[in-house]
Amino acid sequence: MPRALFALLMMVALPLWAAEPRDLAWSEMIPPDAPPEVPNMTPLHDLSQMSTALSAESAPAAKQDLPNAPVVKALDGQQIRLPGYIVPLEVSEEGRTTDFLLVPYFGACIHVPPPPSNQIVHVKSEVGVKLDELYQPYWVEGPMQVKPSTSELADAGYQMEAEKIYVYELPE
Repeated sequence: MPRALFALLMMVALPLWAAEPRDLAWSEMIPPDAPPEVPNMTPLHDLSQMSTALSAESAPAAKQDLPNAPVVKALDGQQIRLPGYIVPLEVSEEGRTTDFLLVPYFGACIHVPPPPSNQIVHVKSEVGVKLDELYQPYWVEGPMQVKPSTSELADAGYQMEAEKIYVYELPE
């Protein structure tokens, strides 16, 4: 009888354990054999137009250097947890975004050229997140899809249907 109880417990506990997301680092989203990224060295803005360039609304869109960067196909279907910054694609009247890009550093796609597509995740969420401060990093959890996506801001090499979105805090 104890053996049957143990087997039953393992059948119930194993799916719960398997569903735990693994922490993913942005560097793991670049294949090890990918060519090194060479940043675009052209100026972002005409410095004579500095006052208008400082306004995100009037600044010209920065061109993405590597819109078709190689991806890690083995990440497809994995349950992951990834920290990053949210770049909203749509914002509701209530100030919530349910469609956004997750990027590794603040200002990506808005103030500086977008990172390579293998460093951008296009995220969709039923609940979304209220964005009071765009400089706040978040954890996003869900199944990763190795699937390209295009938006007016940048091309993404990955997609995710977010199951959880919460404020990123450093461990103490």
